[in-house]
Amino acid sequence: MNKSEVFAIGLMSGTSLDGIDLVYVKFDKNNYQEFDILHSETVSYSKKWKSTLQEAIHFSSDVLKELNLNYGILLGEVINDFIDKFQIQNIDFIASHGHTVLHQPHNSITLQVGDGQTIANSTHQKVICDFRTQDVKLGGQGAPLVPIGDELLFADYDYCLNLGGFSNISYNKEGKRIAYDICPVNIVLNKYAKELGFEYDDKGQIAANGTSLIQLEADLRALDYYQQKPPKSLGLEWVQKEIFPRLESSKRKPEDLLRTFTDHIAWAIAKVLPKNAKVLVTGGGAFNAYLICEIQRQKKVNLVIPDHKLINFKEALIFAFLGLLRNEDKINCLSSVTGASRDHSSGDIFYPKF
Repeated sequence: MNKSEVFAIGLMSGTSLDGIDLVYVKFDKNNYQEFDILHSETVSYSKKWKSTLQEAIHFSSDVLKELNLNYGILLGEVINDFIDKFQIQNIDFIASHGHTVLHQPHNSITLQVGDGQTIANSTHQKVICDFRTQDVKLGGQGAPLVPIGDELLFADYDYCLNLGGFSNISYNKEGKRIAYDICPVNIVLNKYAKELGFEYDDKGQIAANGTSLIQLEADLRALDYYQQKPPKSLGLEWVQKEIFPRLESSKRKPEDLLRTFTDHIAWAIAKVLPKNAKVLVTGGGAFNAYLICEIQRQKKVNLVIPDHKLINFKEALIFAFLGLLRNEDKINCLSSVTGASRDHSSGDIFYPKF
C-alpha cells in the first residue's frame, strides 16, 4: 500500500439541517491537492431529530450533555451504515464536525454536539472531533474552519465562497488567509420556503416571482455586522435576534420575504467580491440560479460552479482534511482567519475503548 495515501471519513452537519453529509476520501500526504472523494452521501434527519437540534439552543446544560451522547450514538449508527453500504475496508480515522448548538465566541462559548468517544466505540475507529473549542479558548472565533482547506486544496481560485446555512468567504491576502461569514443564507430562505410548503426555494424560483421590499432591504443593509471588519462569524442566535424579527414585523408574504432576502444576500456577497474575481462556489445555495444571477448582476465576477459532488460535500471533505492535519499535528486553525492568539492544531482525538 502507498504510505503517502490516507483514507478518511469526514462528517458535516450544517445550520440549515439538510442532513448529515458524509464522505470517504483518499488524500495524498505528498500533494494535498491530489484528493479523491470515493463515496459520498447525505443522510436526512428524522422530523424528531430536526426538531431537537433546532430547539437545542434553549436546552439546559444537563439536557445538552444527554443530547451530546445521544447525537454521538446517532452519528455512530450513520457512519456504520455508510461503511456497510459502500463496503469500506480501509479507514485511518473519522473526522466529525458534529452539530453546532451554541456559538457565542464573544462569551468564550462554542458547542458542537456528537460525543467523540461514543462515535469511536460504536465504529471501532479513531475519531477526531471538536475542532472549534481550542480556538475559542485561544481568543478566536472558532470559525470559519474551512479556509485552511481552501488554502491548501483550492489555491487555484481567488476566492472560495460557500452558500450554506450562512455564506462565508475565504481568500489569500498578502500571504495570509482571510475568511469570515458574510450573511445568513439558507437558514433564512428555508424558513420561508417551508411556510409555503416547500423544503427549500428550488433554483430561487419563488424569490424570482416575489416583490422586493425596498425599506426592509435598507434596514437589513444597515445592520452593524456588515460594518465590522473580520475576523467575524455568525450563529443562529444572531439570526434570531437581528433577522427574523425584522422580516416578521414587515407582515409581508413569504414570497416577498424570499425575494427581499435573496436580493440582500446577493448585495452582501457582491459587496465583498472585487470585479473579475475567480470564485469557487459551493454549498446548497450554488443551485439557487436566481441568487447566482443576482450576484453577477450586481458585480461582474467569474462564479465557478463545480460538479455536484464538490458543491454538496466540500465541507465534509475539508473536515476530513482538518482531521488529517490534526492527526499529523500540523496547523489546521489559522489565527489570521479566526483571530486566535496563534495558529494551532485543533481537534480532540478519541480511540475505541471496547
